[in-house]
Amino acid sequence: MTDQYPAIRAVEVHQPVPLTPAVPHAAPLVPVQPGNVPAVASVVLPDDRVVTGYAVTPMQPEPLAAKPAVSRTAVNVALGGVGFLAACGGLLMLTAFVTALAALVTQLITLAAVVFGGWIAVQIFSTHGTKAGTTVNIRKAVIKRNRFYQ
Repeated sequence: MTDQYPAIRAVEVHQPVPLTPAVPHAAPLVPVQPGNVPAVASVVLPDDRVVTGYAVTPMQPEPLAAKPAVSRTAVNVALGGVGFLAACGGLLMLTAFVTALAALVTQLITLAAVVFGGWIAVQIFSTHGTKAGTTVNIRKAVIKRNRFYQ
């Protein structure tokens, strides 16, 4: 047996390489004061305190929206009425359909009863020359232990 050691590899060291941008960076931005600085206003209060600050233009209120000619409530009530009428019409059609279907089923049952009853009547009252039935002659019989003897 020979002792085999794992192969020893040379240590590779990777050094990070800084990326050089294709376009050099511009100088960082320096804050610049706006060209038109609002004027500073001072106000003397009744208790002889002086308040200094920038004059601020007061906010303008939003213009009032014009009122519609018809209120929303009236429109909602009208739309609800139209929807109710549409639903009632649909329900009316549904009940008419169910009634017609029930009448059709009743007529089909009546027709089947008439046809079947007529067929039975023809079978009973027809005379075909020979009776194709089973003739049973009943005689004096003795029944013992649930058996029928003649």
